[in-house]
Amino acid sequence: MVRTRVTRLARTAKVIGATGLVGLTATGCSVDEVLRFGWPTGITPQAERMRELWTWSTVAALVVGVLMWGLMLWPVVFHRKKSDELPRQTQYNLPLEVIYTGIPFVIILVLFYYAVGAQNFIDEQEAEPDVAVEVVGFQWNWEFRYPDERTSDGEVVSTVGSSEVIPLLVLPTERVIEYRISAKDVLHSFFVPEFLFKRDMFPRPEKNNTDNVFQNTIDRPGAFVGRCAELCGTYHAMMNFEVRALEPDLYDRYIELRRTTNPATAVPYTAGEALAELDCGELCTPTAITTRPFDTRRDANTFTGGSAGAAGGGN
Repeated sequence: MVRTRVTRLARTAKVIGATGLVGLTATGCSVDEVLRFGWPTGITPQAERMRELWTWSTVAALVVGVLMWGLMLWPVVFHRKKSDELPRQTQYNLPLEVIYTGIPFVIILVLFYYAVGAQNFIDEQEAEPDVAVEVVGFQWNWEFRYPDERTSDGEVVSTVGSSEVIPLLVLPTERVIEYRISAKDVLHSFFVPEFLFKRDMFPRPEKNNTDNVFQNTIDRPGAFVGRCAELCGTYHAMMNFEVRALEPDLYDRYIELRRTTNPATAVPYTAGEALAELDCGELCTPTAITTRPFDTRRDANTFTGGSAGAAGGGN
């Protein structure tokens, strides 16, 4: 009888395994996608470190889950009721209690150790980063300043967004970038989805005892949308920007252009003008390619026939 049950259980396990394998193959997912367990693809070493923590935490959870399922199914399959005789009663089992109390504690310690290690890696800062950029959020747009760079008229190289123009934050790949974030009015939040990282921006962070500095390195060129991730008022959803990551040599040429005067306008090159001058294809498009400006005009509410309605609206 026991051998028959074991055989049935083995057959059931084979069927379940084959079904899972067929389902996994049919999805067309790569090994990397499977091991991500839904985690998005990042573009920084910090994002990859978070992905590793997520992957191994999920694997550990699956292992514990399978073990628990096995322990629950074992008595269901092999210790079903055979008679009306009351089974032997055991009130205490000290070794077993120590085991099922100690194992979860060890699991928590291991997860805590690796979580703290990942957090320390993400928050790690080099004393002398390659590039520094000041990010200032305001209702409802962005200003990006390069404090170590000066234009031909002695001003700090900067880019300011408007309702008509999405601001471009141009950065190099393969270099350590330091972000110094703050807000001019209310609480904002700096968020680039591909960084897999966001941080709140406070007015006067030095007075609010907030950590407004972080660093990362961008692994590959590209254009990546950025957003405010903190509800900051009426046009919060329209507060977008774009990170334009360029190869180091292109970035150096871009900064050199930002330092000089555009002969066509007799003023320093803007971000869009400098990118257009580089002429490097899509990544040198002078306007944002991942998002677009929103029409922020709103018509006044009007009353018609005793009921209120909004006449028109923005996109």
